[in-house]
Amino acid sequence: TPKMLTRKIKLWDINAHITCRLCNGYLIDATTVTECLHTFCRSCLVKYLEENNTCPTCRIVIHQSHPLQYIGHDRTMQDIVYKLVPGLQEAEMRKQREFYHKLGMEVPGDIKGETCSAKQHLDSHRNGETKADESTNKETSEEKQEEDNDYHRSDEQVSICLECNSSKLRGLKRKWIRCSAQATVLHLKKFIAKKLNLSSFNE
Repeated sequence: TPKMLTRKIKLWDINAHITCRLCNGYLIDATTVTECLHTFCRSCLVKYLEENNTCPTCRIVIHQSHPLQYIGHDRTMQDIVYKLVPGLQEAEMRKQREFYHKLGMEVPGDIKGETCSAKQHLDSHRNGETKADESTNKETSEEKQEEDNDYHRSDEQVSICLECNSSKLRGLKRKWIRCSAQATVLHLKKFIAKKLNLSSFNE
């Protein structure tokens, strides 16, 4: 069998695409401006937008008064950066843990690679599992209640356009919806069926 053609690319050659223009370091918690799709470290961009309302790269106005509402976490870009740069994710996790320990604070569960206890409870609840340890349940009951009442608003959000291509169905009044990235196609089918008053979501 012929050998597969491979091409080695130096990290240096793609640095411009995976670094933050504000700090010149590799992207950490990559955040993208929805207007122009330029990406920066979240902390760098948030700090910059305290005094400005334009994109640091192309200077387009993000929003006149609330630019922070028009930026979003870019998980795909962050995954790419962590895969390309050896040891970056581990180093960032270590730095964040050290930072919170220095302040005497508990390390948040949303740090890359860390597991949130509330999410574990939610997942175990979905799988029909229950924990026998009563003390653990007591400690996390309030946290679970907050998680349940949050309706996944703290998840990564995605915007979806639902356009009707069938002559048998009427279109939705509002075709754009914003939902958790954990939402499945089945959730969307049930949502559409409810909005269109269909007897079954299989229609």
